[in-house]
Order: sequence, then C-alpha cells, then structure tokens
Amino acid sequence: MRGQERSPCPETRTPGIAPRSSQVAVSEAGLASECPALWAFAGCLVSRPSAAMLQPLQRVLGAAGTFPGRPLSWAAGSEGRARLSTRGPGERDGGLADFSARLAAGPTLRHFLRNASPAQGTRHQLEEPEEPAPYLTSSILEEARRKVYLETYGCQMNVNDTEIAWAILQKSGYLRTHQLEEADVILLVTCSVREKAEQAIWNRLRHLTALKSKQLRSQAPLRIGILGCMAERLREEILHREKLVDIVAGPDAYRDLPRLLTVAESGQQAANVLLSLDETYADVLPVQTSPDATSAFVSIMRGCDNMCSYCIVPFTRGRERSRPVASILREVQMLSDQGVKEVTLLGQNVNSFRDTSEVQFRSAAAPGLSRGFSTIYKAKEGGLRFTHLLDQVSRVDPEMRIRFTSPHPKDFPDEVLQLIQERHNICKQLHLPAQSGSSRILEAMRRGYTREAYLELIQHVRDSIPGVSLSSDFIAGFCGETEGDHQQTVSLLRQVRYNVGFLFAYSMRQKTRAYHRLQDDVPAEVKRRRLEELISVFREEATRANGAMVGRSQLVLVEGPSKRSAAQLCGRNDGNIRVVFPDTEMEDGTGSGALVRAQPGDYVLVKITSASSQTLKGVLLRRTTLRESAARL
Repeated sequence: MRGQERSPCPETRTPGIAPRSSQVAVSEAGLASECPALWAFAGCLVSRPSAAMLQPLQRVLGAAGTFPGRPLSWAAGSEGRARLSTRGPGERDGGLADFSARLAAGPTLRHFLRNASPAQGTRHQLEEPEEPAPYLTSSILEEARRKVYLETYGCQMNVNDTEIAWAILQKSGYLRTHQLEEADVILLVTCSVREKAEQAIWNRLRHLTALKSKQLRSQAPLRIGILGCMAERLREEILHREKLVDIVAGPDAYRDLPRLLTVAESGQQAANVLLSLDETYADVLPVQTSPDATSAFVSIMRGCDNMCSYCIVPFTRGRERSRPVASILREVQMLSDQGVKEVTLLGQNVNSFRDTSEVQFRSAAAPGLSRGFSTIYKAKEGGLRFTHLLDQVSRVDPEMRIRFTSPHPKDFPDEVLQLIQERHNICKQLHLPAQSGSSRILEAMRRGYTREAYLELIQHVRDSIPGVSLSSDFIAGFCGETEGDHQQTVSLLRQVRYNVGFLFAYSMRQKTRAYHRLQDDVPAEVKRRRLEELISVFREEATRANGAMVGRSQLVLVEGPSKRSAAQLCGRNDGNIRVVFPDTEMEDGTGSGALVRAQPGDYVLVKITSASSQTLKGVLLRRTTLRESAARL
C-alpha cells in the first residue's frame, strides 16, 4: 500500500566492485595451452583470421561449420565474471566459409579496447558516440525490423532507464510499438526494492511466457527480456525458472542490449549483469517514451554509498558515480528546445552528486553534512558538487521548472537551501526520507541520524525556504520495531505534517545487512495494521497541510485532461501536488483581454477551492509565466 504515487528508490550504497576494465581477466598462456582451438579463435579477434588459424577452429566447429551440440555465448556468471554459457537449442545454419567471412568482418580486439574505461587522468568530459556494433549486420536489422515493446515497473530511475534502453535500441535499427500483440521483443524494466514489486513481475512473466508458447511456428520467434534491478539480483533464478526468458540485462548493461538480442535470435539465452564503477550513460540522450510530455527525467548519477541496512539497491545498481556536468546541461538544453517545461534530476542519492571529470576541481573540499548527521564512509574530496549543478541547470531555461529526487537528508548544506530559495524556477519542494520516527530503529537502519537531528533539519529547511512543500518515505514493521517505536513514527507524521508521503511495509531483501544481521520478527498482520495506521495519519495531516492553500492562487503546469473527466484539466503545483480544474476559457496573460483555453505545457494560475490529502481543486484564472508568477505570488 502507499500514501501517494510512485516511490523514489531508497538511498543506498554498494560494496566494492572491480572496475569494468578489470572485470574479465584472461590468461593468454593458460588459454593457449589448455584450449588451442579457442586460443586460435581469440587470435582472430586481434588480427584477421588466416587459414592456419582457422584449421584448429574447423576441428571444433565440425565439417558443417556449426558448433557440435549446444552453442556457446559469453554471459555473466554468479561471481560477476565472464563464463561460457551453453543454453538454448541449435545454431544458425552456415558453412565454415560464411562463418570465416563474418568473423573477418567482425570486431577486433581494438574495438573492445576502445570501449574500455579510460584512465582516471585521461577521462573526457563528454564521450564520443559509439560506432555501430560490428556484429550487427544490416541484414539482421533491416530485413527483420524487429518491434520492441517496453514495460516499466518501479521508480523514476526505471522510467529514465527505459528511455536510455530505447535510445540504444533505436540507434541499432529497432522499431518501437505500444501494442503488445505487435511486439517481436518484449522487455520488462524491473524493480527489486520490495517483494511485492518482484511478485508483480513474476506474475507478468507467466502471462508473457504463456503468450510466447502459444505463438504459431510460422511467426517470427517472440523474445522476452528482463532488465534492471531484478535482473541484477535474480539473474540465475530468472534464466532457470523461466525457460522462455531470452535475455537478462542489469542496469549497467543496456549498451549491450543489441548484442544480447542478436545472440537470442540464434536460440540462446544471453545475460550481462556486470556492475560498473563508471557507467553513467552520459553520451546516451534518452528518447522520451511520451514525446508530447510536458516533463522529463534526467539522470545525473547512479548508485549510492550510504548502505542502509534494509536496502537492496547497492547490490543492484552499484557504487556512486556522477555524470559530467556538461553532458547533463546538454540534455537539459535539448529538452528545453523540445518544449519540455519541467525537469526532474534523478539519482539514488541525488544531492551527493560529485563530478570528478575535470582535473582542476579534484582537490576541492567536501561540503559539510547536515547538522547531527553522519555517514559510514569518509568524506569525499574533490569534484563539482550538487549546488554547482543545480545552479547551472536552473540557468538553462528560466521558464523550465527544476526538481530533484531522491535525496538523503544528510546532504543539504545551506548553499543548496539558499539556491532553492533564490531561484524562481527551482521548485520549493523537498523530499526528506525519514523511514522511521524512532531513533533506535533509525540506528538499526544505519540512517546516520536521530529523530532529533531530523526534526532540527526540518525546522531549518522551513526557516530557509518559507512555504516549502515536504514529502517523505516511511517503512512500517522494520526488524525489531516495537509498538513504542511505531507510535514515535506516528507522532513524527503528525509533528511534521507532510504534503506528500510514500509508505510501505518492510520487506526483507537478501544480501542486505538486515538480512545477515537482523531478524524480520514483526508479524505480517502487525506490519499491515501499522502501515494502515501510518497511511491514515498521513492522509489526515496532509489534508490539513493542503487545506492551508484553499483560497490562495497556485501556479500550475498543465499536464492534460483529467483521467476522471474530459471536461477538466489537471497539472501539478510548485509543491508537486496534483491540481484539478475545469477546462474553461481564461485570459491569455498578455493583457490584451483575449480569451484562450489552457494547453499542456502552459503555466496557469488556479484559485484553490478545496483540498484532500492528494489533490487540490480550483478554478482557472489566467495564463502566466514562471517569472511573472514569482513576482506576484
């Protein structure tokens, strides 16, 4: 259950992972001595294959030029290393001559080395676009023109990941369809933060695999893929439990999707779940899934280093790494040119942003933490920080709203709060995930603060940004939570009076510190009761908080028709609260007296007439701009 819409991913951190360039280490001498035929094959990648080099390969392939038994494909093993996979029936027909020709035209070792991570001292601020993968021949893509259907589950990061995956596939010649029955490839971008989210995906997979098994033999084979966090966490179980799943790709493997799908076309299962220390997709401009949308997500960093005891995200999304500021500004400018009026900067711990791509800023001092907050890791010096990024992004387009999520309460220096107050296009709305109102439970969660420190931050935020709208996350029934701990969370909800809330029952996740060190000892029925009480209290207090806006004018970005009535429009105010109002004529805002109707992407003034815990209702006044409304409101 939840008190509001989609929840941001919790803040997390990841354990040590080897750099991408060192994830697969191959001993040349060992490979040459233990498997001469495969060493000859590997040599073909360094230089074009000669007849002598192909002789041992021919003995392995057989006279017909096909692999005897099951085909081989490289996949990521459970230890995060490359291994040979032999899943799937058969191989494409073709003689040795055809194979040799394709091999000669294929990628060399230089192609793979070119895509390896550059050294720290030579990292470029903006990466050059990659060349098309040599193994994707025009016949594979142009003749088939495969249609891809994408389905997204979970947080805003997954929405952005969907757009990144589609940008990569579109560049490789795939087509997009929004009709499931038209799809040749179905890709699910998955969430793993709670058991309920994973169960929804397992249920969906059963439906899709049943659809695949019923397909006529005369039709092109339907390919099914699992992407994202669940793919990273449960890759072995997915491949073994769901035999009809063709590809599995973790959050750092979207660049590999064209190759994985090409492997799947030969009847094999293919997987890549390697985590990276530097993958940010900085050079991939996401293709919006809704081209006419008035708002967009921009991912500025991936991963997190906080390591909260309840959270699986460090193990599915990796260590913190930030995009270069220049690449973010380029994407925001592109969205502005396309008419997008609101951008949300995304990250698992978005306000710990730290761009180290520019050498001259690598010795900069680390900003201080919020008062009374701590971390389990040492302060990281160097790099351009979130305040700098937020300042630069807000300057791209004065008529574009800027939001960000999901932050950690520890990373709110005064410079960030001051900037939010000063800039008219940075929304006066903050997400401050509390998770619990009990200091004892917060310590067990490894949140790095007490109830008292959190409340002190809340007061400081409200003093710094008058009228700020606040949202938060809460977990009911965490390990060891007593009734007294629960009542402290209830009292925190009443004391702070949030405008927006995301509330969930605790779900134990494997690999987390809680899984290894704590007991999930709160019965399910007690979790449900406590969650229901939290939701009830949140709604009661949010109704009061939102009721303070009744009789006042709110600046609203129009999104489109209301889902409940075509005669009404809906949008969101500066505090990210849904506003519904009649679709009537209004003043055009120029002073000419002309009457117009509001369109998606317009900023309008709406006088609020009623409020609930999740929605404001009002009457339309007139069209306006961000600058004008900032001067009036």
